[in-house]
Amino acid sequence: MSEILAMAAEDGAFDVTVTDGASKSEHEVKVTPSDLAQLGLDDQDPRAVVEESFRFLLEREPKEAILASFELARIGDFFPEYPAEMKKRFRGELD
Repeated sequence: MSEILAMAAEDGAFDVTVTDGASKSEHEVKVTPSDLAQLGLDDQDPRAVVEESFRFLLEREPKEAILASFELARIGDFFPEYPAEMKKRFRGELD
């Protein structure tokens, strides 16, 4: 299982490191209040949303396939189920 560590950076960005055994990948994710509101998660800690978003991504692709830099809102462009899935995860409605 991968370890995900998101650290707040400047301007609403997070530096994310994904470690899997001896290998790791690094990413920069920009998060805006609007992104969180569109997901219905504006009441959640942005860091927790970023980390859960990476869990979501890692369930669908290897860490090496995740873009090095992207805006959180872009995940839904690649995975249309992302917004609904994130709401379920933060509301404790997983199967």
